[in-house]
Amino acid sequence: FTEELSKADSTLLVTNYINLWATSQLMMSKAKLNLSEEKLAEFNKLVSNYKADLYTNAYKEALVQQQNDTTVSEETLKEFYNKEKENFKLKEKVVQLRYISLPKQFLNIGAVKLRLDRFNDKDRHYLDSVSVQFKKYNFNDEIWVESTRLIDEIPPLTIENQSKYLKKSQFFELQDSLGVYLTKITEVVNENEVAPLPYITPIMEQVILNRRRMEFLKDLEVDVIDEAIKNKEFEIYEEQK
Repeated sequence: FTEELSKADSTLLVTNYINLWATSQLMMSKAKLNLSEEKLAEFNKLVSNYKADLYTNAYKEALVQQQNDTTVSEETLKEFYNKEKENFKLKEKVVQLRYISLPKQFLNIGAVKLRLDRFNDKDRHYLDSVSVQFKKYNFNDEIWVESTRLIDEIPPLTIENQSKYLKKSQFFELQDSLGVYLTKITEVVNENEVAPLPYITPIMEQVILNRRRMEFLKDLEVDVIDEAIKNKEFEIYEEQK
């Protein structure tokens, strides 16, 4: 209890706590008296199984955490990708791009278009220097982006017209009442093609770690049996014929 509680409030808290506990105990007693033996046996079995699962799962997770093998090397990723890549077909087109969203009243759009398309070191420096005037921009064309995400970002781009614009090495300019959208597509991988390795690296890492975890737990169960047999804690008796 805190010092701010009055004597009446603290008494009320204690009384409520006691009543809740007592009600729970009394309801449990009534249940045991009035439920059938079959139902009680069923519930006891469920409780026992849940208790066993709770203990064993907590123990397994503690061992997994101790192992703490959460790093996946680049070599492992590439090997896994080459072996499993047919299972990583794209459900939609993904692209790499550079992108700028400008207000319609932006001056000297031509210079920005030229530099975004060409994009050498001087162009990058110039675009960075004036980027405060952009509404949005992305100059990292090593990131793979889903076509649906790009369509959400550029309203004039639609599912119907995306094939016209989302092509490798394509530069396009689109406009609407909200502004001007300048985009340079550098790479494209189409739907049903194998996903690029960097795009699915997070998924592959999770799959590899999950498989590693399952193998560890499988080995753990085998080791537990072997150790018990070795220490004469576990023995199978066969019926003599």
